[in-house]
Amino acid sequence: MNTDERIAKMSFAKIYPLYLEKVEKKGRTKEELDQVIEWLTGYDSAKIQDFISKDVTFEEFFAGANLNANANLITGKVCGVQVESIENTLTRKVRYLDKLVDELAKGRKLEKILRG
Repeated sequence: MNTDERIAKMSFAKIYPLYLEKVEKKGRTKEELDQVIEWLTGYDSAKIQDFISKDVTFEEFFAGANLNANANLITGKVCGVQVESIENTLTRKVRYLDKLVDELAKGRKLEKILRG
């Protein structure tokens, strides 16, 4: 199984608590995390919780997402890879989310994280 396949099959329900732990350690809140996810995907907090309770994969999570028109403005490195150069569409979306969570954890202002 290659990296793209592994990412597609990863459980959003298992990764979300890791995102939350990462941002809370840096003094950010669950509400801010959900706001960032909503900006990227269009999913509100209730829908995010629904996905967690259903233990969906990233593939299922992003299948119905209404990706923000400004998502392509998310640039930089995640796991040593330039986000904008990732060819697999799903992997790029997951890395967009990782990048936004990183920026939130690093204390970046929400106005800057939510591009445009």
